[in-house]
Amino acid sequence: MSATAPGAPAVRIREMRWWDIEPVLELERALFPHDAWSKGLFWSELAHARGAHANRRYVVAQDPDGRVVGYAGLAAVDGTGDVQTIAVAREHWSTGLGARLLTELLTTATAFECREVLLEVRVDNTRAQRLYERFGFEPVGVRRGYYQPGNVDALVMRLTDPNHAVQGMTHGSQG
Repeated sequence: MSATAPGAPAVRIREMRWWDIEPVLELERALFPHDAWSKGLFWSELAHARGAHANRRYVVAQDPDGRVVGYAGLAAVDGTGDVQTIAVAREHWSTGLGARLLTELLTTATAFECREVLLEVRVDNTRAQRLYERFGFEPVGVRRGYYQPGNVDALVMRLTDPNHAVQGMTHGSQG
């Protein structure tokens, strides 16, 4: 885990478990009211994150009171990681928590021996795009109408060598 930003409350990142689904759903619905994931989708993703053949990892960020204030997930298939989701409660924006969650996912991608990591981000979410660019993600395409029901386009971004990106961020060379 990377260090907490100075002055930020101590937020702990840990594995997501089934009992986290309800608080994660609350945050999901608050942040993505029109295209929130369903409970069933989170259950399915967690099922693929357990056991000998696990190809996913999901984490939650908890504040000192035990409240879920962020979460993230990655799937890995055939050497490619895919950021499935990453979200931070609004009151924790600009605290470095998004970078900590992304670092966890890229560390996971390295453990899964991924050579590259892909993600989709709303074209109107410039805050997230800047975070991904700091880690070395580059735009590679657009998926028209990807986010429904709003028909919002997704910018597809790609990172080669996730291990290098994590080393750069944890040693402070990229910001």
